[in-house]
Amino acid sequence: MSFLMRVVLPDRPGALGAVATALGEAGGDILSVDIVERTPGHATDDLVVELPADKLADSLVTAASSVEGVRVESIRPYAGTIDPFRELELLEKLAANHDDATSILADGVCRLFRASWALVLSEPDGEHRPAPVLARSPAAPEIEELETPWWPPSPARPLSAEEEWAPADWAALGTELAVVPLGAQAAILVGRPALRWLASEIMRMSHLSSIASTVLEPR
Repeated sequence: MSFLMRVVLPDRPGALGAVATALGEAGGDILSVDIVERTPGHATDDLVVELPADKLADSLVTAASSVEGVRVESIRPYAGTIDPFRELELLEKLAANHDDATSILADGVCRLFRASWALVLSEPDGEHRPAPVLARSPAAPEIEELETPWWPPSPARPLSAEEEWAPADWAALGTELAVVPLGAQAAILVGRPALRWLASEIMRMSHLSSIASTVLEPR
């Protein structure tokens, strides 16, 4: 079984290697590493780690935390595919499949940011009207519209699933939400469980959305 671990480690030579060694001794096999954010003295990395069925996820937390200065921020089962799916590949795919581009974008954002789902929302038609759903990723909530008292989506930012506008099951699942503008009249709302959004991730997603919006413009 695979797990997605977010670890905060000291930004010093050998720190990640020490974590990898500790995880290996606990039976874990690192499948991928993404550097999510660097701040003075620290780095935040997402690790996808495969663990034998007879091992517990807690053993990974214990192993990583045994390295001096390392903190495990979150861990959750991860069923996503491990591939080099990156921004340029997504933009090329959007350009080649213009008619289905919004759905491709929603699915691509999920892959890039290890999210559970994404919705592409159109601007509400009036101050108190819900926002229509233009497209969704395969595992996204089956809704046709959504209350959006937080509109406009700019600036890109995290949103709380505890607010009244959000379906109750989002908060119950520990969903962490983020929204970024998509052009002048749309937005991408993304949800993932128990993995908070860092400012660097939201900035990266906002930049991607800005470029994608030019690809999505009518030809």
